[in-house]
Amino acid sequence: MVKKSLSKKIEFKISAPGAKWVGIAGDFNGWKADALTAKKDKSGVWKAAALLPTGTYEYKFIVDGSWIVDPSCSRRSINAFGAENSVLVVK
Repeated sequence: MVKKSLSKKIEFKISAPGAKWVGIAGDFNGWKADALTAKKDKSGVWKAAALLPTGTYEYKFIVDGSWIVDPSCSRRSINAFGAENSVLVVK
């Protein structure tokens, strides 16, 4: 019997009230900064959702061109450039 991979809707969010643009890049979208663009709510929190299959993913937020780890995610991994990525586990 083949085990079917389940997908879950994952919401990414970051508080950046002064930002003009926020994207989320990770190994789930080829690390393309503009592949997943967030929208800002009235309180200055940027949100974006993606449907991801179960697995482990690395990602970063891009806030006005600066690549940063997710401040609300405690899991981190060192990438090939010696910097940190945030780590997301979808179960």
